[in-house]
Amino acid sequence: MDYLSTSEFWIALAQIMLINIVLSGDNAVVIALASRSLPPQQQKKAILFGSLGAIGLRIVLTFFAVYLLSWPYLKLVGAVLLLWIGVGLLKNEDEEGELEGHSGLAAAIKTIIIADLVMSLDNVIGVAAAAKGNVVLLVVGLAVSIPLIVYGSTLILKLMGRFPVIITLGAALLGWVAGEMALTDPAITDWSAAHPSLHQIAPVLGAVLVVATGKWFTARTRAAQARVKLSS
Repeated sequence: MDYLSTSEFWIALAQIMLINIVLSGDNAVVIALASRSLPPQQQKKAILFGSLGAIGLRIVLTFFAVYLLSWPYLKLVGAVLLLWIGVGLLKNEDEEGELEGHSGLAAAIKTIIIADLVMSLDNVIGVAAAAKGNVVLLVVGLAVSIPLIVYGSTLILKLMGRFPVIITLGAALLGWVAGEMALTDPAITDWSAAHPSLHQIAPVLGAVLVVATGKWFTARTRAAQARVKLSS
């Protein structure tokens, strides 16, 4: 425990906290989006348990970050999954009614944990590097990010009630992150490096794809509901 009195420990801890502050924005958006349809009391539970589960998985992932991210095609798979999550969240934007009881809460927590896991793949290397193999430093630094994510998602959730456009912007953010992530996959890094313009184009395409697909699903659902009403 002598390392607690060293300046290196506290500098590394400050670095980890800063990394988590910077990276908590998009995770807070995911949490808020996933829990927005739940009753107020279940929203609090979804935010708390989803955040705790996400942090736990992030800690585990960080331990294996360098090894995992050296696998080719892993980031490509993660990018596709992130696009799918973004479309799914946006697709439910205009659904009426509240999700029911435990099944809705469980689904929200599951979405939060999966999305955070995918979005963390490209970022945990920085945390692992700052910790320099110190397990205590790693766990403490990541644990500090829990209130940051919880508070951020709670604030965004309140803003969504007043400004519904945030839902669309949040889904677009997921598409943006997916586009960035795909280009850093080890399987295509040489190709993407040879085409630097893709690093500006891919995130935009990802955002547009999520929003356009989500809106298309929403329009199709509305049309189907309208046909049902007319037939009845």
